[in-house]
Amino acid sequence: MSKKVIHHDWFHRAPDIGGLQRFEAFFAGHGYDLHRHDTYAIGHTLAGVQRFQYRGGWRHSLPGGTMVLHPDEIHDGEAGTETGFQYRMMYIEPALIQQMLGGQPLPFIKNGLSTDPRLFAATEVLLRSLDCPLEPLEEQDALFDLAQALNSAGGVTARPASFDYRAAERAREYMHSALDRTVTLEELAHHSGRDRWSLSRDFRLLFGTSPYRYLTMRRLDLVRSLLIQGQSLVSAALIAGFTDQSHMTRQFSKTYGLSPARWMKMHRR
Repeated sequence: MSKKVIHHDWFHRAPDIGGLQRFEAFFAGHGYDLHRHDTYAIGHTLAGVQRFQYRGGWRHSLPGGTMVLHPDEIHDGEAGTETGFQYRMMYIEPALIQQMLGGQPLPFIKNGLSTDPRLFAATEVLLRSLDCPLEPLEEQDALFDLAQALNSAGGVTARPASFDYRAAERAREYMHSALDRTVTLEELAHHSGRDRWSLSRDFRLLFGTSPYRYLTMRRLDLVRSLLIQGQSLVSAALIAGFTDQSHMTRQFSKTYGLSPARWMKMHRR
């Protein structure tokens, strides 16, 4: 007769980033009693069924969806099956979201659960690894995307906005001069003369991608050029401003669908 596997609850918290707290946890049964936060609680169930009371009813979170608990809403948490549940969550201060929305009602997700793919993707960037910190510009890009995805999933119609092409172009030109080092959105804002979240919005509108993704693509352009010139993968990665070879390889593979080593092998043929 097989023995019943006993699961032990555990909790892992990542270092705080500004107004953002992130953690991962597992609960075999009861997780926590009814309580409330003055922040958004946004996350993904990784395994099992996460059951919780929220706004007068029971909710069941499954892998593949996104939980969005509104600030100051009472909720609890427990396992929906005997196998327990594992999840990642982040607490985001409403003031941080407001910096990107520019002063409008906070997005509200009905029932605290969403299957919106854009919201899932935006959340996943911020939750994908608690032990590997994001680059500052990557983190700020992800927060901007999350704020816009919350608006979309909550059914808020975006307001028409003016844009500043000259400021966005100054930021773009500055990125080309700083491929070999870390760049922050605050730094781009300083050189462009535009506040950082307006600049982030303008850049997407005018150049079709976010500042971080644009900078990453230019770094990858440089990597390919350096590899063709005979530089090693390690040297090309560091010269192009990546943290190390593995960081560059992840971005290269994600962008082009094949590793830099395979790309070089094909290029030589």
